[in-house]
Amino acid sequence: MARAMLDYTKTILEKVSFDATLFCKEVQKAVERLLPYEIEELKHYILSLVQQNPELNQCMIYLKA
Repeated sequence: MARAMLDYTKTILEKVSFDATLFCKEVQKAVERLLPYEIEELKHYILSLVQQNPELNQCMIYLKA
């Protein structure tokens, strides 16, 4: 079921990637509910989104911890 949560999180992040504030809130929620190895995978996914939308880079701060 954990994999399903990661896939769901990716879907949500893709849908809210038009708004950096909303995107950051969803990243915060994801960090709280995902497992450490899933967070690592999520980092790679978010980096690919940042390539397309540089304004989302500000949300990387939530993944540094």
